[in-house]
Amino acid sequence: MNSSAHSPTASAAQALAAATPAVISVSPTSGSTAGGTTVTVTGTGFTGATAVRFGATQAPSFTVVSDTQITATTPLGTGTVQVTVTTPIGTSNQFVTYTYVTTPAPVLSSVTPTSGPTAGGTAVTLTGTGFTGATAVRFGTTPASFVVNSATQITATAPAGSGTVQVTVTGPGGTSNGVPFTYTTAPVPTLTSVTPTSGPTAGGTAVTLTGTGFTGATAVRFGTTPASFVVNSATQITATAPAGSGTVQVTVTGPGGTSNGVPFTYTTAPVPTLTSVTPTSGPTAGGTAVTLTGTGFTGATAVQFGTTPASFVVNSATQITATAPAGSGTVQVTVTGPGGTSNGVPFTYTTAPVPTLTSVTPTSGPTAGGTTVTLTGTGLATASAVRFGATPAASFTVVSDTHITAVAPAGTGTVPVTVTTSGGTSNGISYTYSAAPILSGVSPTQGPTSGGNTVTLTGANLTGATAVTFGATPATSFTVVSPTQITAVVPAATAGPIGVTVTTPGGTSTLPSAYFYVSTPVLTGVAPPSGPLSGGNTVTLTGVHLIEATAVRFGTTAASAFTVVSDTQITAVVPAGAAGLTDVTVSTAGGTSNAASYTYLPAPVVTTLIPSQGPASGGITFTLTGTNLAQATTVLVGGAPAGFTVVSDSHIVVDTLPGAAGSVTVTVTTPGGTSAPKTYTRVGSPGI
Repeated sequence: MNSSAHSPTASAAQALAAATPAVISVSPTSGSTAGGTTVTVTGTGFTGATAVRFGATQAPSFTVVSDTQITATTPLGTGTVQVTVTTPIGTSNQFVTYTYVTTPAPVLSSVTPTSGPTAGGTAVTLTGTGFTGATAVRFGTTPASFVVNSATQITATAPAGSGTVQVTVTGPGGTSNGVPFTYTTAPVPTLTSVTPTSGPTAGGTAVTLTGTGFTGATAVRFGTTPASFVVNSATQITATAPAGSGTVQVTVTGPGGTSNGVPFTYTTAPVPTLTSVTPTSGPTAGGTAVTLTGTGFTGATAVQFGTTPASFVVNSATQITATAPAGSGTVQVTVTGPGGTSNGVPFTYTTAPVPTLTSVTPTSGPTAGGTTVTLTGTGLATASAVRFGATPAASFTVVSDTHITAVAPAGTGTVPVTVTTSGGTSNGISYTYSAAPILSGVSPTQGPTSGGNTVTLTGANLTGATAVTFGATPATSFTVVSPTQITAVVPAATAGPIGVTVTTPGGTSTLPSAYFYVSTPVLTGVAPPSGPLSGGNTVTLTGVHLIEATAVRFGTTAASAFTVVSDTQITAVVPAGAAGLTDVTVSTAGGTSNAASYTYLPAPVVTTLIPSQGPASGGITFTLTGTNLAQATTVLVGGAPAGFTVVSDSHIVVDTLPGAAGSVTVTVTTPGGTSAPKTYTRVGSPGI
C-alpha cells in the first residue's frame, strides 16, 4: 500500500523536475547599471515563461524565442546578480550571473554613408564614443557584421532591409542612441548608347556603354552571351565584345534589374585586297622593310612571302609594313585576315648587294623638313627609296654609287635614315629633327660699342646652336649652357638698338632690337674744380653720353650721391678725399669715361696778422701769413668782405676797412674751407 500510495507522488515530482526551467548562460554577461541592455538567455524549459529576473528585479520586457532561448531587457541594477527564469512550473535555480558595470553606454554620433541598397552589403562607418567591447550592431532589429576599429569607430556591413531604420551599438554599458540609415531601391540600369555599334564576328572589340545606374553592375551581355567588362562610373562601362553574329541587343544587369537593349551588329570582315608592295625586290637574305598597300587589312593575322610567314605591323586598314623573310626567286606576297586571304603581288629576291650607309650630312635639321642631306655609302646606284624613319624623303637624287642627296621630310625626334635598292635596305644612320629655337630674352640688354661684355640669352630649344649674331655680326664667342640658355660675348658695333639671332639645326630665332649699344661717356669739365678734403660739396660734371650713368667716382671712391640732369650734365656730391688732384670718371653701360681733374684742397691756416692793429678809419693794409692761402676767394674783416691780394700760398695782403674802434675777427676762405679767425684791433683817434 505504501508503495502504491507513494507511486503517483513520485511520478509527479519527476515530471515537475523535468519541466522546471534551467538557465545555462546569458550573453552579454555584463551591461550598464542604467539597464536597457538586450541579453540573450540560453537554457531549457522556457516555454510559457512568466518572468525573467536580474537579482530580485524583474526584467522590464522579454521575449520567449524558443523553449531554449529568451531575449530580455535588463532593468536598473548594480553589482553581480543571479539571472532566473520563472514559468508556471517553477523558477530556475542555476547560479548564472549578470554583472552591472559603470561603463557608459555607447554614443553614436554619425553613420557614413547614411543610405544603401535594400540588398544590403554597404560598408558603413559608425562614429561616436564608448565602442570598446561592443557586442552588437543592429540596423533596426537586424544584427550586422562589424569590426571595432577603435573606441570611436566601427565598420559595419549593412544587412538587407527596407525603409529607414535606427542603427545602434550595444556594448557592456548598454545600447547607444539610434542614428537613421535609409535603405534605397537600386534603379534599373538604363542604356542609351554603345560605341562603336558594330565589330567583327570574332569579337574582341572594345565597346563603350553609356547610360545610368551602372554602379554595382553584375553582368553585360551581347545577346545572351556574357562579356568581360569594367565599370568606369555610374554612367559608363567598357566591355569587350564576345564572338557573335548578326545584330544583338547589348544589356547591363545590376542590383536593380536588367536594362533596355541597344543593338550591336557583328560584321563579316571582307577579304583583304593587295594592290602593291614597295620595294618590289630585296636580297635573298631577307630583312627588307616592305610596305604593302591595299584594303581590308584590319585584323590581319598573317603576311606571307610565297609560303613563308613574315613579321609585320598593321599601320591602318590600307597599309601594312612587313619584313621580308629569306627567300629566292619571285614569290607572291599575300595578306590573310578574318575575311580570308588576299590576291598575290610579286616580290623578287635578288642577289644584288645590300646597300651600306656610312654617314649623313648634316646629321640634324628642322622639324619642318626641307634640309638637303648628303648620304654616303656603297651600293647606292640603284636606290629606289630613301626613308627618314618610316617616312620617304621629300625627294632624292642618286649622284653616284657612293653618294645620294635627299631632301628631309617633316618629322620629329631622332630617326634612322635608310636606302633601299634591289639588294635590300641599308643599315640606318641617325638623323635628328630639331625644334626651331625660341629666343625670349637677353640680359643685360645694353653694353659698350666696343663689345667684349658677356650677355645671357634665354629661350627654348637652344641645344646645338651653330651661330649667335648681333645684327649681322657674329658673337665673338658663345657657349650653350643648356637647352634654355646661351652665354655670348658681344662683338663691337656702332651705338643704337640691334636684333639678336640664334641659329640651330632646327632653324633661326631673332629677337628684334633686343640689345642696345651704348656710346662711351665723355667728360669735358668739373665745376668747381676743387673743394675741401671733407667733401660734401656739390659739383657739376659736363660732357656727352651721360644719360645712362650708373656710377660717378672721385678716384676709386664713389660719389656720395649723383643726379643725371641730362645727357650732358650730372650733379654729384663729392666724397671725402686726400689733398691733391684726383680723377673724376662717369660709368655707363657704354663703359667708363675719360678722367676729368678735381683737386682736394686742405683748409687755409693763418698763423700771423701784421700789423695786428690800425686806425679805425682804415686806409692801411695788413699781411696775413700762413699756409694753403693761394686759392683764397674771400677775406672777411669783422664779417665784411675786404679787398685782398694773394702774394703767395703763404702770404695775403689785406686792405683794412673803416669801422668802430675795437677788436674784429679776420678769416680767409678758399675752396678748401675757412681758416680759424685772427684778431685785428681798430684804434680810435686820440681825443683833443
